Amino acid sequence: MSSEKVLAFTDSNFDSEVLKSDKPVLVDFWAVWCAPCRAVAPVIDEIASDYDGKIKVGKVNVDENQIIPGK
Repeated sequence: MSSEKVLAFTDSNFDSEVLKSDKPVLVDFWAVWCAPCRAVAPVIDEIASDYDGKIKVGKVNVDENQIIPGK
């Protein structure tokens, strides 16, 4: 996946980690087969490092978690 500072958001933890977060959250919806997703991954990692402790940065794999992206 990404750096250790990028969280894994799932259908089961999205509400608690994102919607009820006490910090702003950046969510990247991605898929293994998505070339633009792979191209943007280093930028997501950099944002996670630059804003560590100030915001949450995480990714949702849309192939493994289909409920949240559908909403």
